[in-house]
Amino acid sequence: MQMSTLGRSGADPQPGPELSIIVPTFNERENIGRLVDLLEACLAGVRWELIVVDDDSPDNTADLVRGLARLNAHVRCVQRIGRRGLSSACLEGMLTSSAPFLAVMDGDLQHDERLLPEMLRQLKEENYDLVIGSRYMAGGSIGQWDEMRAKTSRWATSMSRPWVPEGLTDPMSGFFALRRDTFDLLVRRTSGLGFKLLLDLFASSPRLLRFKELPFEFRIRQAGESKVDGQVVWEYLMLLLDKSIGRYVPVRLVAFALVGGSGVVVHFAVLLLFYRGLSLPFAWGQGLATVLAMTSNFALNNLITYRDRRLTGWHWLRGWLSFALVCGLGAIGNVGVASYLFGQDLHWGFSAMAGIVVGTVWNYAVTASYTWKAKSR
Repeated sequence: MQMSTLGRSGADPQPGPELSIIVPTFNERENIGRLVDLLEACLAGVRWELIVVDDDSPDNTADLVRGLARLNAHVRCVQRIGRRGLSSACLEGMLTSSAPFLAVMDGDLQHDERLLPEMLRQLKEENYDLVIGSRYMAGGSIGQWDEMRAKTSRWATSMSRPWVPEGLTDPMSGFFALRRDTFDLLVRRTSGLGFKLLLDLFASSPRLLRFKELPFEFRIRQAGESKVDGQVVWEYLMLLLDKSIGRYVPVRLVAFALVGGSGVVVHFAVLLLFYRGLSLPFAWGQGLATVLAMTSNFALNNLITYRDRRLTGWHWLRGWLSFALVCGLGAIGNVGVASYLFGQDLHWGFSAMAGIVVGTVWNYAVTASYTWKAKSR
């Protein structure tokens, strides 16, 4: 029996949005109301919706968006608890949409929303996969960036070249629109790491994507603070690394191992300070060095490797305790494997390296499952 598409009132159902605009936010409360007004002005005649994906902002951006949604059917809120990341937020926002066309832009009013109607027209009439707002093509501009930010952007653009098609002027753009069927083709291949989703989409595509760029001038932020800091450089490098070797080795494991290497440096620095510098007994120095190196590893992994699952408050202390327990067991496994192989007449260097690998993989796998367990919310 065919089910009726009529609502309970018997009225004809209203068509859904044609264009979903995904805006990831973190502490953008002061900008969202103005953004809604700007979208209302430039999208007259278009069935559109604004999906704000908020990473549990301390300034209660999500509460403001829900308040706007009660008054404006164009507005929706997705609030993420215990997760962080611009690209992953955009992907989740797109997955909540049923619209045949999707757009991504920042919530800080620096992207020119007046490009959206033309982006939509190009996708519909010219059959492009993506239409991208470019700061670097003729007619575009980075606005009033300082020299350091401009140099960082140029460096990131040059680093991306192996993964993007020739002719793309702004692979670092965070302002673009795409077809739903293109998104469906790519979403399961994406990394969702960092903040450069456009690069992730191009690097994840099994075929050459048809794209068009439109120039725009990057505006000055009107309220709030920029999210660009040293961490984004690390996340960008992790994205490039994931697209290079991610099919063979988890990129988090690489980051985890690099942090572990820094812990060796911390260990010997502390040991030299207490044992050689302050003349404490070797056992005391070794014990203090072990605890401080382990704490350093935990703090850096919490800050960098698992930034999107970062632990705070009492969760930080509980995480440190579980990390110490797991790494203690890993150390036992390390020594056991190395000793066994050495007893089988394997060279001491290879025996030691095998123990390190076993310990590192154990520590990574178990702490990923327990210390920084991904939340399902």
